[in-house]
Amino acid sequence: MVDQPAILAGYDLFIDAAFGLGCSRPYGAPGIEAPTRVLCVDLPSGVDADTGRVLGSPVQATVTLALGAYKYAHVAGAATRFMGERRFASLDIVTDARDALIEDADLADLVRSAHDDHKWRHGLAVLAGSPTMTGAAVLVAEGALSAGASMVRLTSRNDALASTLAPEVVREERSTIDPRVKAVVAGPGLGEDAGEWLAPRLRDVRVPVVLDADGLDPSLIARRSTSSTWLLTPHEGEFARLTGTPVGDDRLEAVRHLARQTGCVVLLKGPVTIIAAPSGETRVVTSGTSALATAGSGDVLAGLIGATIARGHEPLEAAALAAHLHGRAGSRLGPYPRASELAGAVRALLGEVATPLRG
Repeated sequence: MVDQPAILAGYDLFIDAAFGLGCSRPYGAPGIEAPTRVLCVDLPSGVDADTGRVLGSPVQATVTLALGAYKYAHVAGAATRFMGERRFASLDIVTDARDALIEDADLADLVRSAHDDHKWRHGLAVLAGSPTMTGAAVLVAEGALSAGASMVRLTSRNDALASTLAPEVVREERSTIDPRVKAVVAGPGLGEDAGEWLAPRLRDVRVPVVLDADGLDPSLIARRSTSSTWLLTPHEGEFARLTGTPVGDDRLEAVRHLARQTGCVVLLKGPVTIIAAPSGETRVVTSGTSALATAGSGDVLAGLIGATIARGHEPLEAAALAAHLHGRAGSRLGPYPRASELAGAVRALLGEVATPLRG
């Protein structure tokens, strides 16, 4: 075996194929002097494919050619900074992989409608808002309406909300969920003791429930009815409170573990959003942007997810499509956007990329 040189200079192209996705020990790549371009086969050598951890000192790719399927390290973890331009070669490999990276083309399937639609067919119940957090309920409702909820039925802990709501939002005083809605969003802006307030209202719910923000109460989740699918949407701080431990380096496995443990679909927010089902099936969304790091953007996302479920998508796919839509809409806004601007950006984007499916 020829020793690896410390520096490579005077070449047009360097092909890195020292390791594939089986790298499990530190590897030090040679130094590459400009203008040499670097093609990494599958992954830069020195990268853990499953976690995105950096093992040693990988080469900086000009292009990384993913073979057969994208790996987690292509889209998340510390290794992403070494990837350069990502390209994909299927190699006509047929796999039984159940995981997927969400892309713009997937949004074409988001809008689902039929000629005989009516206001109850895609109705959504929202349990949100309190006297000290009035905006949360408004943002959830605006997000839901922008993504196609045909009606929003809002139950809040704040009696003064009615004057700030869109005409399509109906204020309710019910202690139970209207059985005609197709999904429920619960938690944003409910404040202290949200879990106790929500428990009797969610006890007999049979449609999917999106649990967000103050609704992410471990005792509430433990008492959930198995007659409906619940979808949890924590950021990293909320994730740590739910599990008792930080997310850690292997975000993918952490989300899968929480999904298995709770029996819920779990969406972990972040620049890279990971969604996992209890079965282990996973979706990855990379459209996140720093423009979304503003108060209220998560409330809008909760509304988008709820509306996407109400439009007929299963919770795992609904969460993935809504998260990608949320990120792409955020990328159209200025550097310091307000969460209230997101709904308008979502409507504009859907008008361009989504193809209504009739049926």
